[in-house]
Amino acid sequence: MPIHPTHRPDPSEELKAVALRLFVETSYAGASLQQIADAAGYSKSSVLYHFASKEALLEEALTPAVVKLDGLFQGSIGRIADADLRGTFVEDFIDFLLVHGLEAHIIINQGQSLAGIPIVDRANDFLRRLSDSFVNELATPEQRIRLGVALAGAAYVVATGVAMPSTDLAPIEEARAALVAVVTELLVPFAAPAVTL
Repeated sequence: MPIHPTHRPDPSEELKAVALRLFVETSYAGASLQQIADAAGYSKSSVLYHFASKEALLEEALTPAVVKLDGLFQGSIGRIADADLRGTFVEDFIDFLLVHGLEAHIIINQGQSLAGIPIVDRANDFLRRLSDSFVNELATPEQRIRLGVALAGAAYVVATGVAMPSTDLAPIEEARAALVAVVTELLVPFAAPAVTL
């Protein structure tokens, strides 16, 4: 009887997923290549075959999220201010966070301590530019605060897992709906006409 090999995911993808999880659970500094290898069921030499170093593994694991984040925020202030585009922007942002929650956690919580790693520097630079656009493109402090609280609050909730008590699909869908509703509610005044007395 022929033996059918057990299907395993692509080793480099599996190693990146395990590394992201461990970088969140123990921190980048606290997770060794040996721990990543053990958790993924590979030898350390297999990890080094796919990635030259722990930094290279982090770079490859974070790059897709950082690239997508940059694209997501192109023209974001205009999209948020436009009532017809706002809903799509909010849903895209929440979906991004739900797919890339581990990456968001690392960038938000460890970004400063990982300065000097090119992909982290790129993410940090992007966040600085986004902050500058808040200041330069939004007319009032209230708008800046609403946008900052909405986006950073949603990122924090997802990155810390507050909204996702389990991996069950129903709670994730409930959390998504709640996040979309709350962020949208915070951003609705962007389109409200100015009140003059």
